[in-house]
Amino acid sequence: MHRRSLLAATAAAAAMARPASAQTARARTLRFMPQAALAVLDPIFNPTTIVTTHGYCVFDTLYGADRALRPRPQMASGHETSADGLTWTIRLRDGLFFHDGEPVRAKDCVASIRRWAVRDAFGQVMMGAVAEIAATDDRTITFRLNRPFPALLDALAKPAASPCFMMPERTAMTPADRAITDMTGSGPWTWVAGEFNQGSRAVYARNERYVPRDEPADAAAGGKRVHFDRLELVWIPDGGTAVAALRTGEIDWIEYPLPDLVPVLQRDRGVTTQVYDPNGFLGFLRFNALHKPFDDVRVRRAIRDVLVQADYMSAVALEGDWRECHAMFPCGLPGVVEFPPNPRGAAAMDRARAALRDAGYNGEPIIHVNPTDFPAVTQQGRVTADLMRRLGVNIQLVEADWATTIARRANRNPPAQGGWNLHNTNFPAAGIANPALSPIIRMHGERAWFGWPSDAGVEEQVQAWINAPTAEAQQAAMRRVQELAWEAVPFAPTGLFRLRTAFRSDLTGVLQGPNPFVWNLRRG
Repeated sequence: MHRRSLLAATAAAAAMARPASAQTARARTLRFMPQAALAVLDPIFNPTTIVTTHGYCVFDTLYGADRALRPRPQMASGHETSADGLTWTIRLRDGLFFHDGEPVRAKDCVASIRRWAVRDAFGQVMMGAVAEIAATDDRTITFRLNRPFPALLDALAKPAASPCFMMPERTAMTPADRAITDMTGSGPWTWVAGEFNQGSRAVYARNERYVPRDEPADAAAGGKRVHFDRLELVWIPDGGTAVAALRTGEIDWIEYPLPDLVPVLQRDRGVTTQVYDPNGFLGFLRFNALHKPFDDVRVRRAIRDVLVQADYMSAVALEGDWRECHAMFPCGLPGVVEFPPNPRGAAAMDRARAALRDAGYNGEPIIHVNPTDFPAVTQQGRVTADLMRRLGVNIQLVEADWATTIARRANRNPPAQGGWNLHNTNFPAAGIANPALSPIIRMHGERAWFGWPSDAGVEEQVQAWINAPTAEAQQAAMRRVQELAWEAVPFAPTGLFRLRTAFRSDLTGVLQGPNPFVWNLRRG
């Protein structure tokens, strides 16, 4: 019997043999397979999607972004702004308690905002406008600004790549360069530490004291209503085995299955698929600008100009779910400039080889760090490795699990000392929609996102966008930052794609957005 058929038959037989109490417990348990295994627990220290998913379970935010990326009050009941735009007053709503029974106080939120802003790019931008954040009483947070900053709520509501989660003051006082271990939050799920198996399974229990908002759930905004007693994040390394488990009902939801298996799921009446996030994801190749040969902008440009986006996109998404996107922000969003790509082919390959020679490349090993357990990234990395071999580059594809890959990605040492040269990944469009949000457009050296590129002109235009006094000035800065960044090449785009998520047909309420949101879900 074929392995997957055997799995299905075994699962079905096991379900029939379970006692009624076990079947009831299973019905009250939501089993979700995320895009990668959960290994790190601090969503501020490690802003990857899987850790953000965990963060949304345990913690909550003052404001949440809806599907259109508009900030909505979440833990906040609302806010007031002074006439000059220099004072913002945010009030906490009733019924906010941490999992240990302590009420959420404004001082907890102030400490949480400060810790988040140390590491987050948008938070750093926001704090450049902030003179003081204070807890003026237990339920009131006051921002005093040194200049108007209309995007303050957008910063507090950002839904991806390090949302501004609220934690107890004692936890938020942990230095931002050290991961927290205390998972006491105020979110809709409580952490079950004793059942955590790193890289395999994470377990949560419904927070009985959580008071959801009255509004309907809309991405990270609205009422976070939990209708299950227990949540299990289950990691199944083999994509085929995961799909078999979904089809037999052993798991309820796969964040995104392998693209070549989606047609199989679409033919299965017991399974529903839908677009994960309508805004999509921008794939890209990140260069480490600290080390040769990618410290030379001529090399970065030449590599950008030989990437064939169709090769990358067809490896990670279905036909019709991707498009070419030669841009520095996700195509289709307001103000995004698409640049005409240079012709690909033999001449472009020769130019890339010449650029490598001119930069002094003499066959030294080039380290490409790539995860084995993150399909939307894994396949892109392998396309890059193949391209580099055809260019005559001594490429070393260093593959490991996602947790190991991102740990090495943070290493600034030369590649021979544990560092790296190249890395493929992707960002949800919601996380990189403008210069203040996007960490990958920033080129401020050691403070930049992994790869640490530098370009004073790009940074000047980022600041011009942030400080623009009028909409017209902001539009001009938006265009100019894209033109300069296209030439400075902090990364090379590999295309814009939409992923499909898959879940049991009796599971309703699956929300769309840049992260999986594990509330609003019912069975039957």
